[in-house]
Amino acid sequence: MCRYRSHRAAAARQTLGSLAGGILTGAFGWSSVFYVNVLLAGIAIIAAFAIIPRDPKRHQHRNFDLPGALTVTAGATLLVFTLVQGPEYGWGSPAIIASAALAAIFIIAFALIEAKSADPLMPLRLFRNRSLVAGMTITFLFMGTFGALPYFLTVLLQTVHGFTALQTGLAFLVPSIAIAAGTQLGERLATRFSTRSTLVGGMIVGAAGTALMVLGASADSSYAAIVPGLIISGVGQGIVWTAMWIAAASGVAHDEQGVASGMACTTLNIGNAIGMATLIAIANSHVGGLTGDALKAAIADGIQIAFWLAAAGIFVSLLAAFALPGKGK
Repeated sequence: MCRYRSHRAAAARQTLGSLAGGILTGAFGWSSVFYVNVLLAGIAIIAAFAIIPRDPKRHQHRNFDLPGALTVTAGATLLVFTLVQGPEYGWGSPAIIASAALAAIFIIAFALIEAKSADPLMPLRLFRNRSLVAGMTITFLFMGTFGALPYFLTVLLQTVHGFTALQTGLAFLVPSIAIAAGTQLGERLATRFSTRSTLVGGMIVGAAGTALMVLGASADSSYAAIVPGLIISGVGQGIVWTAMWIAAASGVAHDEQGVASGMACTTLNIGNAIGMATLIAIANSHVGGLTGDALKAAIADGIQIAFWLAAAGIFVSLLAAFALPGKGK
């Protein structure tokens, strides 16, 4: 489950993954980062049988909501396809219109199924929980803004500045460590202050750091110029990451924590797809037909625009944070 309790593992994974990815790509090619996942997944499966205890015997029978699972999966997939491919296909193209219409049909069908199901996949009553709805909104905006930064940083380092895969992996250690530090700080802040205050503080820090990254994102800038922004933005990301999962879990019954987490994870992934597609389309809108140094300069300019838009989007997420209760965690 995507939960705030896993933030230490996530931070460690990002730090080690950046470095390992650079080493693997440099030594064996980009495809190696996919093959290694097969090995690691196999080890995890075997270890799960040895480490994870068996589930206790359940006395309450619950049916799996297959119609709900199918309709929400189809609806979400078609919605993401529509939003991601719309700029490329054209918003008036038959494929996009059909995809949007089918997405709406499946999502409406899902809502009707959940309203009538005895064992719903996603109980609609959970939407009355203000903290959960705010947490879902924040996870969506988090991945639509913060979540897009690694892509643009990779393009800046490799395409504009000519870093190798290994050099890029090493460069990512700075933001990864900053995020890890931010998650630890976020846990302490959320314990001492309210979740809302923690989120607001983290968003302001993250937005300021992301805006500061613009100064180091030009074609002729050095990596050192972007480091201050990476550190500040990373700390803000870590604080928000921890607090937004606390918000999503607040006020939810113990036996529905998994459902609430799944709802927040869904908006997280959809936000990533939509945010990345939107920012990439805007950043690359003026690079067509260019080559050489002119192309690198145009790419860098687009990355700067993406950083500005991400910073603005982070500020928008403040509205969702202010919807949280001022007291309590």
